[in-house]
Parts: sequence; structure tokens; C-alpha cells
Amino acid sequence: MIKVYLRRLNITPKKVLIVSNLIRGLSAAEAERQLLFSPKRASEPLLKLLRSGLAAAKQKKIEKDNLKIKTLVVNEGPKRKRFRPASRSNVGTITKRTTHVFLELDKIKDES
Repeated sequence: MIKVYLRRLNITPKKVLIVSNLIRGLSAAEAERQLLFSPKRASEPLLKLLRSGLAAAKQKKIEKDNLKIKTLVVNEGPKRKRFRPASRSNVGTITKRTTHVFLELDKIKDES
């Protein structure tokens, strides 16, 4: 079982969740293929996270074809608040959201 984290990604959690729903539960090889051809901006950081998990699995002598995504959790990270001047001495608040992603890879059980 391999666990990898991605913290403070500068993309909103809602946008990352769309891409993560595509690959949740897939094998590692199929998930990598899906992320390579996805046009969404969040697919690139998730691909890097998946490849980081695969590199950790290689260190433990586990092959890429024998892995699947067990859990993929997308949480909201800290928000950064920015301010923009508005009319009549008002201030408009801009909230820049960040995302925490947790990925857990597990071996595919052989049914033999």
C-alpha cells in the first residue's frame, strides 16, 4: 500500500474533483492513460502525483501493472483572500482556493 499527498495545489477543489472522478477505482496504468489525454488543467498535477506513487511502488519492487487506485480524496486547503477596490469606497473580496489531494495505491488481488 502506497500513500502520496499533494498539498496546496492552486486549483479549486471543485475543478480537481471533476478529474479525480474520472480515475477513481481504475488500475494505475489505465488512470495514467486517462490523465495523459484529459484536457483539464487539474490533470497535470494529478498525473505527477500518480507517477510519484508509481515511483514509490517501484522502490518497493511492485510493478505498475499490479496496482490500482484504492482511495483518492480531494479536500479543500487554506484559502487566500485578496481585495479589489470597488465603487463608493467599497472593497470586493476575492477568495483564492487551494486543494489537498490524497492518493492511495494498492495491489490488485490475484484471483488464482
